[in-house]
Amino acid sequence: MVKTPLVSVLMTVYNREKYIAEAIESVIHSTYQHWELIIVDDRSEDKSVAIAQSFEQKDKRVKVFINEKNLGDYPNRNQAASYAQGKYLKYVDADDMIYPYGLEQLVYYMEQFPEAGYGLCSLAQDKARIYPFQLHPEEAYKRHYLEQQIFYKAPLSAIIKREAFEVIGKFTGKQHLGDFELWHLLSQQYPVVLMPHGMVWYREHDDQQMNDNRTDPYVPFKYKLRALELLEDSNCPLQAENLKYAIKKVKKEQASAILSAVKHHSIAKSLQMKNVSNLSFINILKYKLS
Repeated sequence: MVKTPLVSVLMTVYNREKYIAEAIESVIHSTYQHWELIIVDDRSEDKSVAIAQSFEQKDKRVKVFINEKNLGDYPNRNQAASYAQGKYLKYVDADDMIYPYGLEQLVYYMEQFPEAGYGLCSLAQDKARIYPFQLHPEEAYKRHYLEQQIFYKAPLSAIIKREAFEVIGKFTGKQHLGDFELWHLLSQQYPVVLMPHGMVWYREHDDQQMNDNRTDPYVPFKYKLRALELLEDSNCPLQAENLKYAIKKVKKEQASAILSAVKHHSIAKSLQMKNVSNLSFINILKYKLS
């Protein structure tokens, strides 16, 4: 009888022929072997599909799917998850890699906390206690907004319980900030397990969408806009005093970003950011000086 894999490794692909073989090999070489690798190509125009299919022919745990049309980043992540059978989802992008013991450690940590909906790794050392440990919803929000940010991690640095992913409605599809948003939504309902560095490897290159963060100030500003919406959501688990502080902090960050755009980019870009934030010029100065 064929056993259902415990971990579904999800690899979304679009024109990654230079890197995809290394990404696939990193999964195959895992010390933990109870996995399936689901590769979903988003209509690549290079040799990505052919490379992926060459691995599929050699290992029955590797499954290659090709979208009928280009979906884009986060919709394709949802598409990959729709094929998954495992208890856990583990994204490994086609230009990244996972260390040989990465899957083994991620599963080991998650299995210690049955209530958790997801886990985040590649985090800076905690000064008070050793990883792994679990944070309940209010604790997770409090840590991110009042202590040390955790919701900025990419999908590569996460392992997600498939049931929790489906309950909260998967990725919403918002460009750039879908993972930032997902960790908030998961943490409204489930505990998160925090884990150390050393399980995954993130490649940096010129073709990454996240390069927009460095060239367009509006892209990182979108995170601050969504953060405020999530804090003002009725499902936000923060208690009144901490919530008030977190909201003030985010508005201050918005004000700083608007003023920085004037100095480093353009007045037009700054005005665009001001208008979507609904902050008045007086409030921008007030938050900046507070």
